[in-house]
Amino acid sequence: MIDAIYGTKLGMTQVFTEDDKVVPVTVVQAAPNTVCQVKTAETDGYDAVQLGFGAIKAKKVNRPMAGHFGKLGVEPVRHLREVRVDDASEYKAGDTVTVANFADTKLVDVTGTSKGKGFAGVMKRYGFAGGPGGHGAHFHRAPGSVGMCATPSRVLKGLRLPGRMGCDTVTVKNLEVVRVDEEQNLILIKGALPGGKNATVRVRLV
Repeated sequence: MIDAIYGTKLGMTQVFTEDDKVVPVTVVQAAPNTVCQVKTAETDGYDAVQLGFGAIKAKKVNRPMAGHFGKLGVEPVRHLREVRVDDASEYKAGDTVTVANFADTKLVDVTGTSKGKGFAGVMKRYGFAGGPGGHGAHFHRAPGSVGMCATPSRVLKGLRLPGRMGCDTVTVKNLEVVRVDEEQNLILIKGALPGGKNATVRVRLV
């Protein structure tokens, strides 16, 4: 069985359990993912299936991708992702993966792209304490010393410095599946997920 599905993060809400406890959940809308291509060890060197999701008008598909979909005999989709499987020969183009696969699932791993924060200093990016806040100080939010004047006379790799923050691939593991709505293709997952609203996330069985 394909152990992953791709969907859109709609936002957060809360649900009540049978014992009247409030549980914060993130709503993921995972419309059926279509198997667009099957890759086997004989043809590609590994076993995987290519999942497609997201509606798109045929006229908006560029010619290389239109040729790709036409060769496979499937309808064009907006996004394509690969999922490794143990035996790809069990699947064929046109098969679908739905939220029904997660109906009896208790825990999942969710992967997404975190929110971008732009260019950030070391205090925001890494939690540095900074210097004194008084008027007499000349050291407030700077990172401080970054290297040595003698050997090795350079800034070492991996040093925590200002730079772009966010827009990283983040995986949150062992999240609880609170509810699955097969009619509306919704998965309600306890807690927060990486990314903003309408972000694409991958939900994978543990």
